[in-house]
Amino acid sequence: MNDLSKISVVLPSLDPDEKLIAVVDGLLEVGFTDIILVNDGSKAENLHYFTDLAAAHPEIHLLHHEVNKGKGAALKNAFHWFLENRPDALGVVTVDGDNQHHREDTKACALRMLETGNLVLGCRDFSGEDVPARSSAGNRITSFVFKVFVGMKLSDTQTGLRAIPAKALKTLANIKGERFEYETNMLLAMKDHKIPYEEVKIRTVYIEENKSSHFHAIKDSWRIYKLIFGRFFKFLLSSGFAWLVDWAVCVLMNWLLFKALPEMWLPAVTATIARVVSSLVNFFVNRALVFESNAHTKRSLARYAMLAVLILVGQIAIATGLIALFNIGKDQALLRGLINALAQVPLFILSYRAQKTWVFAQENED
Repeated sequence: MNDLSKISVVLPSLDPDEKLIAVVDGLLEVGFTDIILVNDGSKAENLHYFTDLAAAHPEIHLLHHEVNKGKGAALKNAFHWFLENRPDALGVVTVDGDNQHHREDTKACALRMLETGNLVLGCRDFSGEDVPARSSAGNRITSFVFKVFVGMKLSDTQTGLRAIPAKALKTLANIKGERFEYETNMLLAMKDHKIPYEEVKIRTVYIEENKSSHFHAIKDSWRIYKLIFGRFFKFLLSSGFAWLVDWAVCVLMNWLLFKALPEMWLPAVTATIARVVSSLVNFFVNRALVFESNAHTKRSLARYAMLAVLILVGQIAIATGLIALFNIGKDQALLRGLINALAQVPLFILSYRAQKTWVFAQENED
């Protein structure tokens, strides 16, 4: 299908200049017939670009924010308008207003979405010499973090060129985020809700080293990384809380069962009870507060138990292998303890990934 009339372009803009005119002209030139242009609280001296474009082109529907609310708010406002007013359309393609998305690349992403039904990310190549250092480094770091902590292999985590089918838009229009962090939250939601996606390579265009960008390096980066690491931090807190519960129950059971059990059985019994109780606490805390999962309780609990056994076996195997490899004797208790602790680090990250994508995987809401 090559009918771009079924695709709406979502174009948010703040304090535009002549580049916005070039963006609109290019989109109309390659065949787009519906543009949702969002003024995100621009200054008075920049408002004429919006009104002039809307007056000159009937293909444009103009949305206004009286004050700046952020790119995420502008995108979601346009998405909701699209869902309410374009019931027969097949999706949208989001474009930045600084003319860094080539018209042909925008068209290619939209057509690929129509062809496959997948969400399509227009991804740049950050290896070129003309790419600003902060953009290249920032994307490489964020891509690595996404791969390790989220389980998504993305070559461009910051792209604003995204072709989104209408069925996925119903979910993505309602996720959190008002500013640049919304686009990151969108990627996380794609993973959580199993929205199929693919990448299309696009031109890497930086005008004046991206000086026109409204991205605030510190403030907006904090918002983005807070989203990615926020859940992992809660996972850390949940694990620490479970350890405290394990210790407290173990102490309590020792006190309650001290006279009731033979001394040789006491450590095993108390440790087993403590581990069962702390594991159940950890399971329900992770389910409700860390991953906010709607997964079936019995199935996810069975998977959690299986994962716990696998993690334990893995820890024993790694620690035993390292101790044998480096020929660490029984008298080197401190070094053995250190190796056991190091063995838990990759397994802890693996456990997080497995719980997120398998144990507490979201059930389909349709």
